[in-house]
Amino acid sequence: MNSLLSVARCLRAGCCILLVVASVGCTVGPGYQRPAAQVPDTWKGEGPWQAATPKDAIPKGVWWQIYHDAQLDQLEQQLLQANQSLSAAQDRLAQARAQARIASAAYFPTLSTDPSGQRERFSGNRPLEGAIPPLRPDTENVFSVPFSASYELDLFGRVRRTLEAANASLQGSAADLENVRLVLTAELAADYFNLRESDREAGVVRQSIEIEQKGLDLVNHRHDGGVANGLELAQQAALLESTATQLQLVLQQRAQYEHAIAVLVGKSASAFSVAEAPFETAPPAIPTGVPSEILERRPDVATSERQMAFENAQVGIAMTAFYPHITLSGSGGWESRDIATLLSAPSAMWALGGDVLQPIFNGGRNRANLASARAAYDESVANYREAVLEAFQQVEDGLSGLALLDQAAKTQQAAVTESRRALEVANNRYVGGLTTYLDVITAQSTLLANERLATQLLGQQMTTSVYLVKALGGGWDASEIRRENVRPTIGQAVQQ
Repeated sequence: MNSLLSVARCLRAGCCILLVVASVGCTVGPGYQRPAAQVPDTWKGEGPWQAATPKDAIPKGVWWQIYHDAQLDQLEQQLLQANQSLSAAQDRLAQARAQARIASAAYFPTLSTDPSGQRERFSGNRPLEGAIPPLRPDTENVFSVPFSASYELDLFGRVRRTLEAANASLQGSAADLENVRLVLTAELAADYFNLRESDREAGVVRQSIEIEQKGLDLVNHRHDGGVANGLELAQQAALLESTATQLQLVLQQRAQYEHAIAVLVGKSASAFSVAEAPFETAPPAIPTGVPSEILERRPDVATSERQMAFENAQVGIAMTAFYPHITLSGSGGWESRDIATLLSAPSAMWALGGDVLQPIFNGGRNRANLASARAAYDESVANYREAVLEAFQQVEDGLSGLALLDQAAKTQQAAVTESRRALEVANNRYVGGLTTYLDVITAQSTLLANERLATQLLGQQMTTSVYLVKALGGGWDASEIRRENVRPTIGQAVQQ
C-alpha cells in the first residue's frame, strides 16, 4: 500500500512538472484579435422615449419587467422553467462544457493498467530451439500487474490551441443560450401584447355591435311607423351581421396568439387559457445607449465573435501539423509465476521511450488543411460583420418604427374623435329627416374602422418596443460568458 501511495505522489509531482513544461512551449499560429466592424457614432432615429434616466435601464435577465405587467411576468417565468427549446439550448451548453473538459485532459499523461492472471499448460512437443529432447509438458501460472503511460509534449501549442478552440466554442454556446432565451422571451412578450390588443379590439367591435343594434332597432321602429323604407332596414341589418363576423375573426386571431403562448410556456394549447383583459398602456421609456455598446450587448453578435475566436484557434491547430509531434511513453509493473511474490522487487519490470513524428510528404494534406482553416476564419469574419450590420439595422428599425407609430397613433386618435362626432351628426340629421340612413351607416362603418386601427396601432407600438428591447440585447452583457472558461487542474491527473 505504501508503494502505491508513493507512485501516486510521484504521478502528481510529474504532472506538475509536465504542466510547467507545456506552459513554456511556443504556440504557433496567429493570436486572436477581434476584427474591426462598421459602428456608427450615433443612432439615426430619435423619439420621445429618449428621455429615459439611468433608473429606467433595462433590467438584466428580466427585461420584460419594464412593462410592469404582472401577468406577463408570470408567463415569462413559466417560459424560463418549462420551454423545451430553452432546455435544449441549456443541454447544448452542457455538451460544450464537457467537450472543453475533454480538450483540457490532453494536458495530462494517460495512465492505464491491465492486471491479468492465468494458468497455462505447455505442450511436451512444443518447438524449442536448442532444447534436448525429450521435453516434458509444463504447467505454470503467470500473474501480472502492468501499467502504461503516455504523454504528448505540447512544445508547439497543439494542445493549447485545442483547448482555446474548445473554450471559444463553449463561450459561443453560452452566448447562444442567452440569445435563445432573449428570442423566446421577446416572442412571448410580442404574442402577449398582440393578444391584449385583440382583447381591446374585440371590445371595440362589441361596442360597435351594440351601437349598430340600437340603430337597427331605431330603423325597425321607423319602418313600422312607415317612416323608414325596407332598403334602409336591410342595409343596417347587413352592417350588423358584417360587424358580428369581424368579431369572430378577431376572436379567432386571439385564439392563435393564446395557443402560441401555451407552447412557449411549455403547456398544451388544449389545457391553457389567458383571461380577457383589454389593456390601456403605452410603450415605456427604453434607453438605447451608444451604438458601440451593441457589440457587447447582443448575444447573437457575441456568438459570431466567439466563432471567429474558434476558427482562429483552428488555424493554429492546422499550423502545428507542420511541426514535430513528440510523445513520451513508459510502462512498468510486476510479473510473477507466484502471486505471493508478485509485488516484490525481483518481479518488477519497466520500459521508457519516446516517439518523434515529423511529417515529410503527405500529398499536401497539411497545406490543404491550413488553407481550409484560414478560409473558415475569413468566413467567420464576414458573418460577424454581417451580424453587426443586422444588429444596427434592427435597432434603427425599432427607433424609426416607434417614432412613426407614435405620430400615427396621435393622428389616428384625432380621427376616432372626429368619427364619433360625425356619427352623432349623422344620427341627428337622419332623425330630423334631413338625410337618408345611408349617411348613418357610413358613419358607423367609419367609426369602427378608425377605432380598430387606433387599437391596432397601440398593439404595434407595444410589439415594436419589445423588438427594440430585443435588438438592444435585453439588458445582457458579453462579460457574462467569460466565466465559461475551462482550465486544466492538477486534480484531473487522477480522474478517469
